[in-house]
Amino acid sequence: MNAPTVKPRWGTTLLWFLGFFFLSMLPLYAQKPYAPQDTVDVIRNLLMVSDLPYAAFAPVFHIATLLLAGLILWRPGKYGRLLAGYIGANYLIMIATCTMGATEKYGFVVMTGSLAMCAILGILWLAAAFRNKLHAAFRKPTLLEWGLILLALPAFWGPYSIVGGAVRPLFDPLRLLTSPDYGMMFCFTTPVFLMGLILCYPSVPAFSLRITAINGIIYALFNLSHWFSPDFWWMGFLHLPLTVISLYALLYPWIFAFSENRKTGMHPVGK
Repeated sequence: MNAPTVKPRWGTTLLWFLGFFFLSMLPLYAQKPYAPQDTVDVIRNLLMVSDLPYAAFAPVFHIATLLLAGLILWRPGKYGRLLAGYIGANYLIMIATCTMGATEKYGFVVMTGSLAMCAILGILWLAAAFRNKLHAAFRKPTLLEWGLILLALPAFWGPYSIVGGAVRPLFDPLRLLTSPDYGMMFCFTTPVFLMGLILCYPSVPAFSLRITAINGIIYALFNLSHWFSPDFWWMGFLHLPLTVISLYALLYPWIFAFSENRKTGMHPVGK
C-alpha cells in the first residue's frame, strides 16, 4: 500500500499537544481528601495497585503481542485491521487496569485525565480498524531503530520489583511473559505499540499515530519526577522507552518526508 509523502504542520501538532496536556491535568478523584501537593503521591499509590487484580491475565497480553508480530512477519499486509483493533481494545482495557483502583492511603482513586485519554485512543484505533486504515507490514529497521527496538524491551519486560515501597531492578526472565505492566499500563505498553507502527510507516493512520505519540510524550514528562526520588529512580529509567520512542514517533513523519523529498526532489505536503 503506497501512501503520499505527508508531514503534519507544527502548529496543528502543538494545538493537539496543548489540548491533551490540559486534558491530562483534570483533577484526580480520590475517596479520601488529599492536598494538591500530594497529587504525585496519590498517582504513585494508585499505579502500585491498579493492575494487581488483573495480574493473572498478564501473559495474555505478552503472548498475544508476540503472536500478532509473528503473523505480520509471516503474512505482511494481511493483519492491519487486527493490529489496529488490538491496539484500540488494549487502550480501552487500560481504563480499568491503570486509571482507577483501590489504594490503602487514599481509598478509591480515578485518574480522570488518563481515563479520558485511554478512551480517546481506544476509539481512535478501533475506528482505524473499522476503516481498515493500517497496512501492517514491517520494513527493515535502520541502525537507530534497532537501538529503539532494544530500548522497547524493558517496557515489554518490566524488570523491577517493589521492596518496602521502593522500586528496585529485578531481571527475572519470567517477567518477559508475566509482567503485569505491559498491556495494562499506558507507559509500558505505548512504546511497544509505537515501535511497531513506526516500522509500518507510512501505511498507518497518521492522525492516530500522532495523537498516541503526543500522549506518550506528555505522560513521559510527568514521570520525570521519578529521577529525583531515591526510591523511584529505577522507574524513571523504565520510562526512557516511552520518552524516546514517543518523541521519535512524533517526529518520524517529518524525518520520513525529508528522506523521501531527498530521494524524489518533491516537496512534502503539510496536513
